[in-house]
Amino acid sequence: MESTPFLTGQFLLAMPGIGDSRFERAVIAMCAHDEDGALGIGIGETIEGLGLHELLRQFEIDPGDAPDAAVHLGGPVEPRRGFVLHSTDWSGQDTVDVGGRWALSGTVDVLRAIAEGKGPRHWLVALGYAGWGEGQLDAEMSRHGWFSTAGDPRLMYDVAAEERWEEGFVSAGVDPRLLANCTGRA
Repeated sequence: MESTPFLTGQFLLAMPGIGDSRFERAVIAMCAHDEDGALGIGIGETIEGLGLHELLRQFEIDPGDAPDAAVHLGGPVEPRRGFVLHSTDWSGQDTVDVGGRWALSGTVDVLRAIAEGKGPRHWLVALGYAGWGEGQLDAEMSRHGWFSTAGDPRLMYDVAAEERWEEGFVSAGVDPRLLANCTGRA
């Protein structure tokens, strides 16, 4: 099987009828994809009733002037583990640059920096992640399931979570109203 190009720094959009209700209309910011597997953070859905201030209080961090932004449902894997996707103007002890488009941090230092007003200019907090084992995402990409699009950070920071799925397709020149939830047969 021919391998799909590595998707780090791109967005994956779930196709209609993906077959897994956890990923209906999902938008995944791909942070790692290589021969060993893949990891992405969901940015298309927020967790109802959970904002940044509550999360900061759980870590005994004063929210300061940080906005009480919604926390995103990052994925079904380890839903209690937190991640921050953010602009590349800030780096902490575990920050990973994602293709020069955004960065990923998973330790509390980024939350402290945001609360103190010393963090990244743009950021998004998520709990959980989407993960794929060796070759799993490549196989899913060869079937009807995922659509890959350019990783323009504006989709992450300037578009409301509930609009990202549709806007992701539109920015790639695809009218999502015309997508079918099944594949054809030749």
